[in-house]
Amino acid sequence: MTSTRANAIEATNVSLVFGEHAGVFDQTYRVPEGTILGLIGPSGCGKTTTVRLALGLYRPQTGTIRVLGADPATFRAEHRARIGYIPQQFVLYPNLSVAENAEFIASLYGMRSHQIRRRLDELLEFVDLAAARNRLGRQLSGGMQRRLMLVGALMHNPDLLFADEPTAGIDPVLRGRFWEYFRTLRDEGRTLLITTQIVSEAMYCDYVAVMRQGRLLAIDTPQNLKRRALGGEIIHLTLANPANLAKAIGALRRYPHVKEVRHVPESDRELYVTVDDAGDWLPEVLNVLEDPQGPNIVVESAEELALTFDDVFIRIIRQWEAQPEDQTADAIIGGEQHG
Repeated sequence: MTSTRANAIEATNVSLVFGEHAGVFDQTYRVPEGTILGLIGPSGCGKTTTVRLALGLYRPQTGTIRVLGADPATFRAEHRARIGYIPQQFVLYPNLSVAENAEFIASLYGMRSHQIRRRLDELLEFVDLAAARNRLGRQLSGGMQRRLMLVGALMHNPDLLFADEPTAGIDPVLRGRFWEYFRTLRDEGRTLLITTQIVSEAMYCDYVAVMRQGRLLAIDTPQNLKRRALGGEIIHLTLANPANLAKAIGALRRYPHVKEVRHVPESDRELYVTVDDAGDWLPEVLNVLEDPQGPNIVVESAEELALTFDDVFIRIIRQWEAQPEDQTADAIIGGEQHG
């Protein structure tokens, strides 16, 4: 992930092993300032451990990590004042009200009373907790507790936000609002590292790290990860006449900018055509087929194949599982990330 921006987080060959196949292994990644990195993977894959290492709650056994230019294990107060953290579990005070919890957290960062009131009103309105400001923490549903922890993490306007599965248990409408707000924070120059099991949330991130069994399998932009999983981008073609299928396959395979041509299963006139960039090469693919001096094949429809990020995630996992056991994470990632 090369960038002219400074890096808010830099991890190099970081490992922390708890036992056989447990922990995180040989993690190398960068998070440029003013970007969102989404860390995606199933439960137990090491996402929370990765966050805790960056927060200085754990120390790596090997490798180095620097956050905001400092070693997290030796953070001073001024470093922690620039960081917000939303853990997976509800860790606020069950016998304090919503407002009292948020006010207490803000006071730890030295915020003044008038600042607290203004900021609290703004955040409670955003997360739909304004009407519950006097309700005790223990009286909140799981989703409401997640929203309250978001309020607490943002009260002091941190430069760097760690959010460990912040949308777990949140309804889809509010989940969308969370991500809209996260992107607003990004646009203001803040940096976010967000973990999630909801693979479709990758599309909201600037960069995505796919994680499995404690290892980072791939780190790139969502679009580049799609290209990597598919070997490019795929154009879905439907021919007007099934009799032209074999002729179309032959013509496209001879065209140098086509990387692969596959027959769509259970269809006698549909093709998947892989190219580097579907937007750039779709018109050229049509010209190749419809050239009256060439194949002269009528194409009924042509469009980029829209795969979900769930499909991309599954393909990346399968590619990793097919690698030799001694393949290193860096080799699978492909060295430096691009952005």
